[in-house]
Amino acid sequence: MQDSFVHKGKRKNLVDYLRNRIGISDENVLSAMNEVPRHLFIESIFEDFAYEDRAFPILAHQTISHPSTVAEQSELLQVKAGEKVLEIGTGCGYQTAVLIAMKALVYTVERQKDLFDFSKRKLRELNVIPKFQSFGDGFAGLPTFAPFDKIIVTCGASVLPTELLKQLKVGGKMVIPLGPTDEQVLYRFTKISPTEFEKEEFGAYKFVPMLGNTNQ
Repeated sequence: MQDSFVHKGKRKNLVDYLRNRIGISDENVLSAMNEVPRHLFIESIFEDFAYEDRAFPILAHQTISHPSTVAEQSELLQVKAGEKVLEIGTGCGYQTAVLIAMKALVYTVERQKDLFDFSKRKLRELNVIPKFQSFGDGFAGLPTFAPFDKIIVTCGASVLPTELLKQLKVGGKMVIPLGPTDEQVLYRFTKISPTEFEKEEFGAYKFVPMLGNTNQ
């Protein structure tokens, strides 16, 4: 699959939709989503629908999130160029690519071996390279590389992973969906001291569940 003028036109329409209908105002997010070819991260049978606001199945019974969800989570992170961002749940690599296009230094973890292999290959093909890409348990984070300016969790967690909060800088933000498997609420935690956090709530979403350990 190539990135054609047709795909670029559809991406521009998607960005217009995200700006005008969803209310995304962070130009850094919109520019990144205009740049990243989403159709290259999904199966070719879905290619014609890649720039609609829809989720699609990917490997390991997971899904690629709606573009609006990717945009909203990315906007809530308030990423600045050069910040260290920890991504929990690489998935197919699309959100990773968006964060890299936003000029973040991305450290990403995936627990499903099929997805880890797919995303590693796909990001390399597109010459979009995270600072570090790991196959492992997202709940554990990446303490070796901590602290992080921002943390994004792309899968729903039933309980707050406190280990991730420890790996956040004071002043840093973590965006995470929390709640039971059928529906989560999107939260943003801001670390205001080593032991204190401000919590904001941004409505209900549905994410794939966050799983511990790893799946070979």
